[in-house]
Amino acid sequence: MAAKATTVKEYLAELPPERLPFMEALRDTILKHLPKGFKEEMSYGMIGYVVPHSIYPAGYHCDPKLPLPFISIASQKNFIALYHMGIYASPTLLKWFTDEYPKHSKTKLDMGKSCIRFKKPQDIPLPLIAELIKKMSVQNWVDLYEAQLKQ
Repeated sequence: MAAKATTVKEYLAELPPERLPFMEALRDTILKHLPKGFKEEMSYGMIGYVVPHSIYPAGYHCDPKLPLPFISIASQKNFIALYHMGIYASPTLLKWFTDEYPKHSKTKLDMGKSCIRFKKPQDIPLPLIAELIKKMSVQNWVDLYEAQLKQ
């Protein structure tokens, strides 16, 4: 469910009160560990972390006017979601994450291609998310993205 908010502050203000502390904790974890160069902004109706055009002028191949997306977080109807494009594009990173998840959480991993769903927000493994966020620099992501485009 894409939000109508145009700023991160508006997005957070629209959240149900019971979700707000968990979204803020997830956002704070991302911001604290996000490698230099990524930028936080609203993206696809979610809080997004992108490679700005100033670093990657080509933008996103689906719509070059948009910056290259990397991570998004959203409060969906039945869960909080973390979308991580690096997990989708890197089998090595995906394996690392799926191997590490049980060490950090008692809940079963609920995951799609790039979407990690947390049905119980209190179970978000923030230390693991912090490690995941640190694992890919802007240049690593751009290189991986471009390699995927060529295939």
